[in-house]
Amino acid sequence: MYIQDLKSGFYDLLIGKRVIIFVNYDVDAICAFKILHDLLKYDEILYTMVPVQGVSDLKREFEETPNENVVILINCGGSIDIVDELQPHPDVVFFVVDSHRPTDVCNIYSQSQVRLLRKVEDDENVPDFDDIFRDDEGESEDSANSSGSEGDEEEGRHEKRARKTEEAIMKRRDKRLWEEKRNRIVFEYSQFSYYGRSSSAIMFELAWKLTKDNLEILWWAVVGVTEQLVLDKIESHQFILEAGALQTHMLRLSHQLDPEDPGSIFKVTFEKDLQLSLYRHWSVESSLFNTRFTACKLKIWSLNGERRLQQLLADMGIPLAQSKQKFCAMDLQLRQEFCEKMESQAEKYGLDGVGCESFTLQYGYRQRYSASDVIYSLVTLLESTEPGKTPKVNFMDTLDALTRAKCKLLDEGIERSKDLLTHMFQFVRNTITMGLIHSAGPFLFLTVQEGLIDYNQLLKPHCLGMLTRFVLEAYVASSKSRRSASQPLIISAPYMEGIRLLLGIPPIKEESPRNFFGKAFENAAEKSQIEAYSDLFDTSYILIKAEDQERFFDALIDVLK
Repeated sequence: MYIQDLKSGFYDLLIGKRVIIFVNYDVDAICAFKILHDLLKYDEILYTMVPVQGVSDLKREFEETPNENVVILINCGGSIDIVDELQPHPDVVFFVVDSHRPTDVCNIYSQSQVRLLRKVEDDENVPDFDDIFRDDEGESEDSANSSGSEGDEEEGRHEKRARKTEEAIMKRRDKRLWEEKRNRIVFEYSQFSYYGRSSSAIMFELAWKLTKDNLEILWWAVVGVTEQLVLDKIESHQFILEAGALQTHMLRLSHQLDPEDPGSIFKVTFEKDLQLSLYRHWSVESSLFNTRFTACKLKIWSLNGERRLQQLLADMGIPLAQSKQKFCAMDLQLRQEFCEKMESQAEKYGLDGVGCESFTLQYGYRQRYSASDVIYSLVTLLESTEPGKTPKVNFMDTLDALTRAKCKLLDEGIERSKDLLTHMFQFVRNTITMGLIHSAGPFLFLTVQEGLIDYNQLLKPHCLGMLTRFVLEAYVASSKSRRSASQPLIISAPYMEGIRLLLGIPPIKEESPRNFFGKAFENAAEKSQIEAYSDLFDTSYILIKAEDQERFFDALIDVLK
């Protein structure tokens, strides 16, 4: 069931209770929890927070966590049948704030045990209750009653038997037709996986309705919403709508100072910016080189692309020595005019769209971060592969990096994300120049061999998603085939010994990021009778045995044809 009044239908029910909160390993979920944490702390509501990476992780942690009657799921659980998977006590109530779509129909039509903290979205096309649920008890009672009138002497035995047989056949036929229709409706509803409204935006809305919002809480919501855009989870127009609402709140809150530290400056602005990764914390040349947008537009992996980049810098009047320095060390005039000069050369170099608007945060007088800078830092911290760091330690580091007092952790993440983006570009350049992408008819595929990537963080789910999109855009930019823009890409990466992690993304030509690979993978595994394991809440990722990959791809070709 849907809960639209977040205050009375959700938050007021938490007062005086102990709460269990399960949080998915993604930046939006962490920002949503950060907002909720501040609200619970204000009202002295006790809670236990448990990070979870997938369905099996959620099941295990739910069984091991002390029983509480109120459970909150952030970006996890919405796309699975919660009651069936977790087998909870009937008194347990689940509050679900999850951006994954489609939402499982059993959760939607749950009368009280599962409560979804959102409104019905216009494009969701949820099936009607009667189309997917059917009560056969009445039919069995009717058949029992009809069998009890066997002693009717007015009808002959043969006529009665024939009538009963005909009725049974008709009932079976009606049931079969209803099941066929149900399967078709459920398939049409669940065939695409995609993302809905950011969970952190919903939590900010709750804070606003409770009159407990402030600029810091607003910033966490901004980061959660921007993560969906940076990681290609939503379309740009969805971000623009959400950003417009957040900008209104920003203007309302911007006059307020932190009451605990009146001397500090915490300023959030919405201003013109550039689609250049980390350029405020990097050199201009490195940012242009390693940003997906500019790398693909200029084809920087080629010699001609490098020449065009040098010519672009010359036309902008930026000396080579200045472009190799950190942005903050460049001449003041060059820094002030950088955005304007970049946009003035955009049309000549095919960089239309390089200019954008984004939220920016200023800590004090020196530290300045765009929302996208923070996303790269947090993703790098969350999926760190540093020795001795477990996923839960990474999760807590990412959570701490959102705190003002731990901004050094955020800066550390930015420095490490430079290495991540540099290795990502190097892999893309090698992939394109060596011609490692192949066509399998309805889709493109890239098999990453053991040892081809020397930076293990690229094989983590969020980083792999960023890498896959970069690879596909670079391939389309360098390909002479017009068909390449309409072909999706599957990347197969080593996960552990003998196991491959597969990720499929939609074609560049598709404006909507809706992904059909979750259902396609499921059908291909069933068709080829291969054991496939989809544990992440994003179904476009799947695990298979390395020896089964060829058979799986053959089955997938048949499914997609």
